[in-house]
Amino acid sequence: MVIVSGGQTGVDRAALDAARQVGLPRAGWCPRGRWAEDGVIPATYPLVETPDAAPAQRTAWNVRDSNATLVLVEDALLGGTALTVQYALAWRRPCALVTLGLPDAPAIITEWLGRLRPVRLNIAGPRESEQPGVYARSHALLTQVLTLVKVALR
Repeated sequence: MVIVSGGQTGVDRAALDAARQVGLPRAGWCPRGRWAEDGVIPATYPLVETPDAAPAQRTAWNVRDSNATLVLVEDALLGGTALTVQYALAWRRPCALVTLGLPDAPAIITEWLGRLRPVRLNIAGPRESEQPGVYARSHALLTQVLTLVKVALR
């Protein structure tokens, strides 16, 4: 399974870092100029720039080019995170919306992925400035889930 994300701070980076940590391939689109709220997305993230600098194109293309989308949230569905869900619905891609604080979040995600077995999984959620600390919470959850999924794929 390839983990796809757009490289923004928060959930996007947590997904890419967790995938690297457990040894899963990573990919995705990022805005032209590799823009993120903390500056230029480092080249260590294997992302391809979209023609447009607007983050919406990155969001759309990551959903379009994936078999399924996992959206992690803590409370309200806002901004680019809401847009991700809208694109998934429009393109009829399977989409799971999971609240980070749920005690059974790892089981919910693992079961969903086990049923779908996506080749390319887009992972999205709020950026760090919208939900301070979301990177750390997402990284912990995704490292746990992706480790389980990688073992199941063997």
